[in-house]
Amino acid sequence: MKRRFFVTAVFGSTLALAGAIVVAQAPLAINTATITIAGTSNVHDYTATTAEAKVTRVELGDAVPGATFWEDVQKPGGLQAFDLSIPAATLKSSKEGLDKNMYKALKTTQHPQITFSLVKMEGAPGALKAVGTLTIAGVSQVVTLPLKTTPKGAGLLVTGELNVLMTDYGIAPPKAMMGMVRADPKIKITFEVLLGVATT
Repeated sequence: MKRRFFVTAVFGSTLALAGAIVVAQAPLAINTATITIAGTSNVHDYTATTAEAKVTRVELGDAVPGATFWEDVQKPGGLQAFDLSIPAATLKSSKEGLDKNMYKALKTTQHPQITFSLVKMEGAPGALKAVGTLTIAGVSQVVTLPLKTTPKGAGLLVTGELNVLMTDYGIAPPKAMMGMVRADPKIKITFEVLLGVATT
């Protein structure tokens, strides 16, 4: 009788643990996204925007989907890994000629994805800093993204901006009209992403 109880208890505990692991690793998804690159040239300002972004890898730590999930996922240990991918060729401006020069500068044929891979999360819910590796045109740099987070419906709205130099990523600032139009190497990346818990 004691042995049967012991076996039942162990079996039940194992199932409970397995269930917790499955729930704890439930993936996150991007419900909506707006990512914009803004820059200047010696002639005019320009912007290019995409709504295409995809979470490619997630590992949750202490956060378990539930009433306090979005608060828990922002705490230390709540998010162990988070990788994001953006198809570079989906960035669009208001001018086709500018887009062609941008795609050439971004080397979209050889390196079609712009990616971010989280290394660690710092701060507290609402005001976080995501330290990770940003890869553009095949070149990777460690960056720190200041993030503002706000619960929205059943998801979490994440916004922020980052200033980068094209030259840090081996990108020659685009030129046009035989060099008369020259882009400044400084660009600003802004993003607004609504995260949700994936259903599959």
